[in-house]
Amino acid sequence: MSEVLFKEAQAKMRKALEVVDHEMGALRTGRANTHMLDGIEVNVYGNMMPINQIATVNTPDATSIAIQPWDKNNLGPIEKAILQANIGITPSNDGKLVRLNIPPLTQETRKDMVKRAHHIAEEGRVAVRNVRRHYNDEIKKQEKDHKITEDDRDKFIERVQKLTDDSILEIDKHLKAKEDEIMKV
Repeated sequence: MSEVLFKEAQAKMRKALEVVDHEMGALRTGRANTHMLDGIEVNVYGNMMPINQIATVNTPDATSIAIQPWDKNNLGPIEKAILQANIGITPSNDGKLVRLNIPPLTQETRKDMVKRAHHIAEEGRVAVRNVRRHYNDEIKKQEKDHKITEDDRDKFIERVQKLTDDSILEIDKHLKAKEDEIMKV
């Protein structure tokens, strides 16, 4: 039974790491990154849809993103959605595609992005610790109900603690890499 709980804890901690990766990927770093558009939805055909489901999104160079909709009628709605998302970039529409030119970051903006990255990392650490607490409580409950032994409980708690430490270390590595990427001029 405790092995099932351990696998669940492992999966939830992995999910927390994926969320941190995804959110860190969306941070502006002064370089073009298609993940900057994740989370922006466009009102097309009466539905809200992510940009990557209605257009081809790519980075032709390090300072721009090109969005080529499959239906030219979606140029306006894409442009409007990007403006409303307030990501700090003004789109330009040339009739065939929407181009986003990524301006270089100022030192102040870089510091703000690093603060945001630290905030994302801390949210990830808290999520991992919450998973640890939940599963430690579950295993203690099983021990109290005499479903497992005290030794099994201690082994499980030790394994979950190692998993927690490894996950937090991974988050810290992602944070360090993102911080270096943001501060690189």
